[in-house]
Amino acid sequence: MDEKLGKFIDDFSELVQLAQAGNHRQQAGKQLLEALTEHLGEPAEGLSVVVENIPPHRFMDADILMAEFAGQDPDSRLVGIGGGGQRHHQSLSDMVQQSQLFPQFPLSQPEYTNLAVGPGQQRQAVAIGLWLFSRAGHKLAVLQRDAAPHTGRQSATLELLAARPETATGFLAEFRLRMDNNSVLKGQVISLVMSEYGPSTAGVTFHHRPSLPASDVIMPDGLLQKVADHTVGIATHRASLKQHGQHLKRGILLYGRPGTGKTHTVRHLLSQSEGSTAILLSGGSLARISEAARMARALQPSIVVLEDCDLIAEDRSFGHGPQPLLFEVLDAMDGLDNDADVAFVLTTNRPDMLERALAQRPGRVDLAVEIPLPAHAERVRLLELYGRLVAFSPAALDAAAERTAGTTASFARELVRRAVVAAALDNTPVSDSHLAAAVEDLMADAETLTRSLLGSGTDAAGSPGFPGHGFPGHGFPGPGFPKPGMPGPADSL
Repeated sequence: MDEKLGKFIDDFSELVQLAQAGNHRQQAGKQLLEALTEHLGEPAEGLSVVVENIPPHRFMDADILMAEFAGQDPDSRLVGIGGGGQRHHQSLSDMVQQSQLFPQFPLSQPEYTNLAVGPGQQRQAVAIGLWLFSRAGHKLAVLQRDAAPHTGRQSATLELLAARPETATGFLAEFRLRMDNNSVLKGQVISLVMSEYGPSTAGVTFHHRPSLPASDVIMPDGLLQKVADHTVGIATHRASLKQHGQHLKRGILLYGRPGTGKTHTVRHLLSQSEGSTAILLSGGSLARISEAARMARALQPSIVVLEDCDLIAEDRSFGHGPQPLLFEVLDAMDGLDNDADVAFVLTTNRPDMLERALAQRPGRVDLAVEIPLPAHAERVRLLELYGRLVAFSPAALDAAAERTAGTTASFARELVRRAVVAAALDNTPVSDSHLAAAVEDLMADAETLTRSLLGSGTDAAGSPGFPGHGFPGHGFPGPGFPKPGMPGPADSL
């Protein structure tokens, strides 16, 4: 009997020990509250949390800066917060308060995410982690979290706790100043992208800066230099302009039919603007024009490119109702200070559709340049450019240029491609006969649609102009543009 009682007592003791061990593991959920209280020297549940929202495209800058600040304290720590998915849906304040009643937030390892910091370059950034460090003799705790739209968090955040409120506000003031003056975006070529969760959650894509010499841009003499001087050249004389009280911000409109080389020209401008931040907007990302203008101001010298701007800048007099995106474009161009070294480069196939307030007011668009259809000599140069790896004879190039009057630069490129493809299919070297055959093929009546899509210079009536739009020649008379007899569209507005 005594033996059974002794065994029962031993078993009961083991059960108590197991229960206590389990209870100890459960209390690990209080580690967050205890760590904050110990570090700050004050009960964490009695302190106010200060929140700083960070746009998703600036999160990599915030991560670099936080690591730099914390790295200045040799005793700093970076820890993670466990607790499952609920930590993603709760603020630091919620977690601190709930830890008093429900011990569910243990400390763990930080979580990381890979972020682009340049073309082909990435950085491992803290996706969720708690920085515990001292700055200027004051203790700080900063919870750093990346944006997570799927959980309802539209922007990245820094959530600060400090024993004294002025410590947190002072730190954030310094943080914002450093963020404004330093960014991995500065001097880069980037495009703003859209997100399924909306523009506010979208990020950026880095691009290699194009390398496109002037010799690869075929235009009438002097036209490319005029465009480059207005877009890039002005920036090289910023000191003189400021000294004489002249504004630096500027706008240029490149217009012409599809395929004439507007985007090609933009690529050349970007190649000549080393050190400038280039922000590219097209399609749906045009909705982010206000954000692009703010970035351009902060990261100047800058170039903002709006491709196919007629998509959002159609003339209001056409009666299609209010167009908020147009107003944002106008506000963005007007809102910059005169000394802001920012150039807006707009491209369009339909200048007649543009809002007159955009096109006619200097300071918004103060130079409009038509990228015209190439003349005979320019078509020869285009064929030489695209066929530089092919041994076409000068006579064949001249004949092809003569036969393709009224076509665009993209048409010349397609001619060379078809000649090379035909030679490959024949399993023979590329020759003049392949180029001649490609000319006949593309210019044949059966290829009318192809010519139109590639930028043929004749409309259905056989007159040069925009296919389907009925504008004679290429003066494009329309709202805000010169009428016959007035200065040409390449002159300043």
